[in-house]
Amino acid sequence: MRTKQTILNRLDCVFPAKSVNEGAARATVGAFLLQMDPTLEDLSDLKCATSEAVTNAVVHGYRRDGDEKEEGEVYLSLAILPDRVVRVTVKDKGCGIEDVARARTPLFTTDPAGERSGMGFSVMEAFSDRLTVKSRPGKGTKVTFYKKMK
Repeated sequence: MRTKQTILNRLDCVFPAKSVNEGAARATVGAFLLQMDPTLEDLSDLKCATSEAVTNAVVHGYRRDGDEKEEGEVYLSLAILPDRVVRVTVKDKGCGIEDVARARTPLFTTDPAGERSGMGFSVMEAFSDRLTVKSRPGKGTKVTFYKKMK
């Protein structure tokens, strides 16, 4: 049975899946979390994890064969939960991930050019307390991570 989480405050935004918007996502996280008087470390951790999730959505979520990119949107949802816990969700409606367990393996990448390190999920895990990844091929991917602020 799933229980509903109490949300003390939240912010949802949608932006085009373009690399230039990764910085806007980082800034949005930073601005939203200022209300919690975060430590520099917590703020930096969540901004970094968000960058990785947004970059994955842009680079991998909306890819087509070759270098051509499919157009799409990235959905960013931020929530402050009780006990100073922050929930960040990054979602796309792109190609999805066929094998989530394999994709979460360090150094695994679907980048045929080999320009990506395959460390995105590892970075997200390192900078959060809990990470979930839900994906359906052809439907998109939803990455959610939680961090208890100091």
